[in-house]
Amino acid sequence: MPLRKDRNFVLFWVLQTVSVAGDSLTTLAVPVLVLQHTGSVFQMGLVTGTVGVAWLVSGVLSGSIVDRLDRRTVMIACDVARAVLYALVPLVWLAAPHVWVLYLAMPLGAAAGMLYQVGYITAVPALVDRDQITHANGLLSASFAAASVTGPVIAAGLFAVLDPAWVIGVDAVTFGLSAVAMSFVKLRPREGSSERESPIRGFLTGARFLWRQPALRTLTVLLCGVVFVTYSLDDLLIFRLREDLGQGAGAVGVVFAIGAAGTIVAGSVVAMLRRRLGFGACWIGAYALSGVALASAGSAPVVPVLAGLLAVIMFCQGVAGTCSMSLRQEITPDHLLGRVTSAFWTIHYLPGPIGAPLVTFAAARAGVPAVTLVLGLCLAAIAVIAAFSPLRARTFALHRPAHGEAL
Repeated sequence: MPLRKDRNFVLFWVLQTVSVAGDSLTTLAVPVLVLQHTGSVFQMGLVTGTVGVAWLVSGVLSGSIVDRLDRRTVMIACDVARAVLYALVPLVWLAAPHVWVLYLAMPLGAAAGMLYQVGYITAVPALVDRDQITHANGLLSASFAAASVTGPVIAAGLFAVLDPAWVIGVDAVTFGLSAVAMSFVKLRPREGSSERESPIRGFLTGARFLWRQPALRTLTVLLCGVVFVTYSLDDLLIFRLREDLGQGAGAVGVVFAIGAAGTIVAGSVVAMLRRRLGFGACWIGAYALSGVALASAGSAPVVPVLAGLLAVIMFCQGVAGTCSMSLRQEITPDHLLGRVTSAFWTIHYLPGPIGAPLVTFAAARAGVPAVTLVLGLCLAAIAVIAAFSPLRARTFALHRPAHGEAL
């Protein structure tokens, strides 16, 4: 059945899109709020870093939880938790501006978000057939990007009439709507049996699976470098727009909306690109081009040029990210997918909380143009390394352990 006629998939598709639209509001509102009340790019990086730490801690626990419990129930609980946490920000702001609430609500919300995302990854193969996974991920990515375009545009309008704290409150409402809609989605029963393991043992099971698969092992290692380089990209570009180019919060929303258009294009063409070019050419080419765009973005002299370069970066990230996610879903057994996803994300996001404050500290000292130039060269170097690795292959098969070899 075509995915657009599958009512169950379409409902899942719509609710995810609404949630992402809300997330795009918070993604912009938090750094704008921090900069508005502290004037510090380093403080922006610190908030981003604490969110990254929360992702890592949650990542260790998430795989075992998702593989053991009902996936839909876990996702609904995460939406409810984020609705409550994000609603705290405007409620606290009613009394007086307190940046500390961001250090509380954003990391806890991110921890729930990691658990939700692991559940989401395992839900897609339970909604569609294996040969439809890349197509489904492409449709989801394209609509997410469309939501990411409308989100910043809406944010730009909301910033004109609301404090950014209240914009975060709008995101809380979208999580509540998502929780209600998710209760009507039906997922196929999990294939295979999931051994009851402690969170640490579950994490290690996922990590061992990654290590046994040459493509996933290489992908995980190289993405550590990608995350270190790009984790604070939003902070750098927002600081460039606000401080270097003298733009207001509305311009930030418009630029990121234009940038998100690149992800829409990526989601629309990624299945075709992977089918014609193969995984290796798509992933390596995406990060090579992204490196060139990032190296130039920090020194863009005018807003339209910066917006265009951001669109290129987000197109490349959309292509590479969808290919990476689809590959992991295709070659991982269903009963292991939560633990493998948890290990994959935890490991490759590990440099994020380190990179965010370091990169933003460097930007405060040397300026955004110099830092983005170095970061772009680093991305290009990662693409070169990938070209001489197992990732250069067109397709991949599951590596099955030899008899008696632990998974």
